Amino acid sequence: MPQHTSTRQSSGTAGGAEAVLDKRDEERTPAAKAVGTTEAAEAAEDSSEGAAPVVEVADSIAEEAPEEASGEIAEEPTAETPAETLVEAPAEPTPEPLAEAPEEPVEAATPRPTRRSWPAWSARTRRWREAHPTAAQVLSVSVNVLATLLVVAALVMPNSVVRLGPEKFLRIPGEAVIGAALMLALPRRPRIVLAAVSGVALGAMTVLNLLDMGFNQYLGRSFNLVLDWSLLGDAQSYLEDSLGRTATLAATAGLIAVILLLFVLLALSTVRLGNLLARHTGTATRGTLIAGVVWITCSSLGLQISGVPIASDRTATALKIQARRVADTLRDEAEFRKVAKVDAFGNTPPSQLVPDLRGKDMIFTFIESYGRSAVEDPIMAPGVDSTLDARTKALAKAGYHAKSGWLTSATYGGSSWLGHSTTLSGLWINNQQRYRTVMASDHLSLTKAFKKTGAWNTVGVMPGVQKAWPEQSFYGLDKVYNAFELGYKGPKFSWSTMPDQYALEQFQQRVHGQKHDKPMMSEIILTSSHQPWAPIPKMVGWDQLGDGSVFKGIQAAGNKPADVIADTTKSREEYGKSIQYSVTALTEWLERYGTDDTVLVFLGDHQPIARVSGNHASRDVPISIVAKDPKVLDKIAGWGWTDGLRPAHSAPVWKMSAFRDRFLTAYGSTPHPKQG
Repeated sequence: MPQHTSTRQSSGTAGGAEAVLDKRDEERTPAAKAVGTTEAAEAAEDSSEGAAPVVEVADSIAEEAPEEASGEIAEEPTAETPAETLVEAPAEPTPEPLAEAPEEPVEAATPRPTRRSWPAWSARTRRWREAHPTAAQVLSVSVNVLATLLVVAALVMPNSVVRLGPEKFLRIPGEAVIGAALMLALPRRPRIVLAAVSGVALGAMTVLNLLDMGFNQYLGRSFNLVLDWSLLGDAQSYLEDSLGRTATLAATAGLIAVILLLFVLLALSTVRLGNLLARHTGTATRGTLIAGVVWITCSSLGLQISGVPIASDRTATALKIQARRVADTLRDEAEFRKVAKVDAFGNTPPSQLVPDLRGKDMIFTFIESYGRSAVEDPIMAPGVDSTLDARTKALAKAGYHAKSGWLTSATYGGSSWLGHSTTLSGLWINNQQRYRTVMASDHLSLTKAFKKTGAWNTVGVMPGVQKAWPEQSFYGLDKVYNAFELGYKGPKFSWSTMPDQYALEQFQQRVHGQKHDKPMMSEIILTSSHQPWAPIPKMVGWDQLGDGSVFKGIQAAGNKPADVIADTTKSREEYGKSIQYSVTALTEWLERYGTDDTVLVFLGDHQPIARVSGNHASRDVPISIVAKDPKVLDKIAGWGWTDGLRPAHSAPVWKMSAFRDRFLTAYGSTPHPKQG
């Protein structure tokens, strides 16, 4: 027995643990003994005190794991139980072959999955750190620095692309100072919980900041946490139309992965930094006090770097803004319902609505993204202005004259339906909730006013509509031709389902050119100038349009959307060309098919995106009224609009919501208010 004990101790294994295994040898298979030996060795390793792993979250788990697993080997030796006592336990000497058990290759047995996998990983990490102390130190410091930079960048990041700059990230975030003080004051478990929750919350605020950046860049406003989630689906559809389904799915999957990674990294970073503070309490406390004093001093004195305050409370301010925005949205919803019920012409008898336009074929046309920038920007304006001047002369030669002014759109860069509804309802509809509210109301739209008279048939030509469109009732349209009802067999031009010239020719064949018992009131939405402005259609002979197949070669030879989207200068140039195309198609249609009784009102729905129109562009869009009958333009002589299709820079600017009432009044309508 003493000789056997000496052999076991000299074999290099964990002596006490193997003594326990000897006591069970008669009841175990060789494979089970091998696994037991492995588990005992791991338990012995885990019970020793070692260096922290690279990631702090692993520290916390590794510290607790031995306690959780300690019950798995009930007979492990303890400090109070000498290994010699356990060796004497068997009633008879252990057979000699078992003395060689420690030399069996433990690797031959397949280890069972146990709760010890993480401590084992921790032990391997510790061994690596002991073997490579310098590399481990460099790695640990690097991870700490990266975690700090990530958290600070998230805390001070602005919510607008134009505000990005190095000076924005060279600030002291007050939230970090307060967070450090809390971490130092809390016990271990609450500290880890608070750090993880703070990291997730900071990730959510970062995502909201990024959404604000995108919305400010494209729509000229911040993201609305209550109303704008539905627009993300529209954005995905736009990308699919522009870049293809595969690229869109890849981009969507990549975006989701990046967002999830952001949440994970921020949570891990805050936990790591919290544990780092706890390990160096004295130094961390002094540093936090110094940072707090510096922050208060900079805030009190208004110290700045390149005009940017050094003391930052960006995240707290952003959270307050988001909360106020949600409250304002909910309050606005209730208030706007009351506003929508009040209508200056809501009770006007049919006979007193637009009497001065009786007998006229009225056409209200919206040109996608036709904004003030197209007329005045130094890159786009030369081509667009030349087209407007040329088309003014061509129309004058055909007997038509025009007056033009400016309207300030309720939207910017997108959400065209907000511009359409604002113009035709006389209400300021600048968000989705207002749009839904007014669409469900009986408020009188300008187009419905013509239907209400009983003197016009009404129709809509909507090549951009590709699904059910319940708004038809609000606009008072007897018939709507959507993208699938115009017989088009040609290719799509990115988002635009068909060229404007083709849509206008179909309007002529199906509506305007047909005989009617009444004049027509038509609403037409043109789409060829929709972003990404690639490829752009070209004008062809009106009698060559056919079913649209003629555009296949033009579409194939055009620019690729990805090439234009990535180039700001090219986007601006191509945008200008698309406006020239749409204006040319519309005015050529009027020149070719218009009659003495045709009256055309056309305008833009909103400015193009900020990358094209500029970060400080107005929301103004051009509007023109064109007619052969001089009496039509005489009615608006007092408006101060510019003669021709190009409004002067100094021409009057009205809110888009003012147009309905001014138009109805100018053409003889009598107000009979309807109260809510």
